[in-house]
Formats: sequence, structure tokens, C-alpha cells
Amino acid sequence: GDAGDFWQFDPLGLKQRSRFPDWQEHDKFVRSLESRKVSTRASSSSSGSSSSGNGNFSDNFFNSKLPDKILQLLILIAISRAGVYIPLPGVDTQAFGEAVQQGGLLSYIDTLSGGSISKVGVFSLGIVPYINASIVFQLLTSVFPSLKTMQREDGQYGKKKFERYQKTAALGFAVAQGVGQCLYIRPYVDDFSFQWLVTSVITLTAGAAALIAISDEMGKLKLGNGTSLLIFVNIASSVPTSIGQLLAQGSGDGNGGAPLVYALSFLLTCAGIVYVQEAERKIPINYAQRYSTASSSLSKSSYLPFKVNSAGVMPVIFSSSLLAVPSALLRFTNIEGIGTVAQALGPGGKFYLPLSVILIAFFNYFYTFLQLEPDDLAQQLKRQGASIPNIRPGKSTSEYISQSLERMSVLGSLFLGGLALAPGIVEALTDVTALRGFAGTSLLILVGVATDSARRFKAELQMAEYKVDDLYDDIDMRKL
Repeated sequence: GDAGDFWQFDPLGLKQRSRFPDWQEHDKFVRSLESRKVSTRASSSSSGSSSSGNGNFSDNFFNSKLPDKILQLLILIAISRAGVYIPLPGVDTQAFGEAVQQGGLLSYIDTLSGGSISKVGVFSLGIVPYINASIVFQLLTSVFPSLKTMQREDGQYGKKKFERYQKTAALGFAVAQGVGQCLYIRPYVDDFSFQWLVTSVITLTAGAAALIAISDEMGKLKLGNGTSLLIFVNIASSVPTSIGQLLAQGSGDGNGGAPLVYALSFLLTCAGIVYVQEAERKIPINYAQRYSTASSSLSKSSYLPFKVNSAGVMPVIFSSSLLAVPSALLRFTNIEGIGTVAQALGPGGKFYLPLSVILIAFFNYFYTFLQLEPDDLAQQLKRQGASIPNIRPGKSTSEYISQSLERMSVLGSLFLGGLALAPGIVEALTDVTALRGFAGTSLLILVGVATDSARRFKAELQMAEYKVDDLYDDIDMRKL
């Protein structure tokens, strides 16, 4: 009976499968597992100190689980890419692909989906429905305190429940976006009918659900965030085609220096992204007197790290989506004057760049404080007996943190605004539009995911050295 309950078909994990009565029991079980690491680390450090000097990267790599995990990751990537090239029946994909490549927000989203939108494949929706659901639920946590408590204070049990809500909402978004996409490509469908619409929406929703399941499996490998890895693969898959178009367009126009300008801007942008992404302000933290004598090193090294660009690319995505609303209305309605507004707010319009920068700054400020609330952080520090030097606990700490976050958000807004303006500046210098869909934000995603995965690879090698994974061989992990 228990085995049958566990192996029921539920790839998205929407049904309750935890065998704990409440989240306290769940967290107690997890803490018992984590406590095992201490003894293993101590024994590994004593027995492995002599062999660590003789070991090297190749030994650590092949003695770890990384080769198997990398193979599994490559198989999941291959499956996610295969669905892109399975088109919906009855659609003129060539004509629709040419329309998408004309530029605009749809071209940018097509880049994020690895060309699945222009190819009208069964994975056309990509991971976008899950991203939309995540954004909505992050906003809802600021409106409904119960959701915030579930996500932040109920431990792993609450986080898993929160994720199930997100996945359920993602399926709803997939149905709505599937209907919208099928109606949008109606002029390119040979024989449009209600039956074709229903069948296509079901197919697209199933494709989105499959990608969410693949994203979950990628996350379990602990080599990176599953959603970020899928977006990374999709963007990277469009790079060779974009470079080929760049070389062809540059040589065709007699502008042989265009590839050199793009290469130089690419290197400078990558260097700037790495510098800003790794930059952080470290606010020192002092603990109560009872900790300073027993662990003085902890008191000296403890700090609050504030990232310069903590919001990531979300402000740019919000800004682009808002500016694209008039263009979307123009496709589905005949409202008088909407065409003029859409042209002014679209890429190349006279209001596009200034409004884009203003919206990026606004959303960056909003999203920064949505992720980290100064009042909650100040209360946590007070409960832990920690304080910022020369700042009184409580309200003064909250105000100091708010001021620091505001300054960080200004720097982050300047950085994201520069990334948004960079493609237009390079196009103006070269008169080449081959990489119009490959914006600076795409490069930000590529570099960010690559650096995060590099850290996780290093962590996996260190875990193999301490044999942390062997701690759980005698535990029924299905209880989680």
C-alpha cells in the first residue's frame, strides 16, 4: 500500500506526499540528517589529511558523483531541446518564424525559449508559465501574510507546499498562454477549428508541465537552479545562429568591423556583469558578549552581504512586458490611436529608451525591497543578539538597512539601465541588427547561471571529498 501510494504518477509533485503529520516533525527529521555531517567531516579530515595532498582534480572528479550527474543533466537538456523541434500540426512555421524575427518583445522571448516560439513546437511555452506563477506568488506574499509565513517560517515543509501552489498556478498560466498563442498564430494555421484549438492547447500545456518536471529533476542534481539552467540552454542554443547572421550581415553590407565591435562589446559586458554580480556591500555584525569569548573569529567575520544587483534581470523583464502592452493590444483590437502609442513605446520609438530606464529603476527598487524587508531583518538580528556597530537595535537598524538598500538599488538600476541601452548603442555604431534579440539581459542570464553552476560544481567536489552523500544511504529519503 505504501509503495503504491509513493509511486503514483505525479511528475509535478502537486499532491501531498510527505509522511509527516506537520512541518515541525519534518524539520526535526531533516536536522537529524544534517547533524551527521559533523562527525563525518571530523573523521574525513583526520583520515583524509594525508591523502588530500596527493589527490588532484581528476581523482576527486571521477571519485565523486559528478560524472553521473553531468550525464543525467545532458540527457535532460537533450529532452528539453527535442520538444522544441516537434511542431504543432497544421501551422505554417516558416511564415510565422519570419514574422517573429522582425524584433520586439516576442523576438526577445523567443530567444529566452531557444527559438521554440518561432518553431511553434510542443515546448513553445517553455518555462515561462512557471516563471509567471513565481512572480505572481512573490507579489502575493507581500499581500497575504499567511503565504509569507508558509514560505519563510514553516521550514522545508512550508517551502514544498508553497512550490506545489506555484506549480498548480503554472498549469493555469500554461492553459491561458496556450489559448493566447493558438489564437495569435491563427493567420498561419491551415485549417483553424475549435477541435484544433483544444488539441493544441492540451499539447502546449502538457509540454509546459513536462518542462517543469524536467526543471525539478535538474534542481535535484544540485548543479544549478533548474529553471535558470533551462533558460541558459535556450539562450545558448541561439548564439551560433546569431553569430552566423552577424557575420553574413556584416560581410554583405561591407562592414567588416562590425564583428570586431560586437566581440569587444561582448567581452566588456561580460567583465562588467561579473564585476557587478560579485560586488556586494558587507555590513559588519557584532554578537552578544557570550559569543565573543568562545568564538572570537565568528564575531570578526560575521557580516550582512548586500548585492549591488540583488533583483537580477526581473526589473528588465517587467519593464519590457509593460512597454509591450500597446503592441499586444494592437494585434487583437482596433482601438483608435493605439498604433501611434505602440510605435512610440516599441523598440526604436522616441519614448522607448527613457521610459525603459525609468521603469527599470522603479521595478528594481520595488523588487529589491520585496525580496528583503528591513523590518523583518532588524527583528531577526535582535532575536539573535546581533547588532550593527554604532546602530541601535530595532527601528534604527531597520532605517539603516533601508538606506543601504536604497543606495544599492540606485547602483543596480544604473547597471541594468546600461545593459538595456547597450544593444541600441552597438547597433547605432555598426548598423547591424543581427543580434537584436540577443540583448544585454540575455548575457546577464548566461553569465549569472554560469558563475552559479561553477560554484555548485566546486561544492559537489568538496562534498565528495567529505563523502557527505554516503550519510543518507540508510535513510528512506522518500519521506521527504
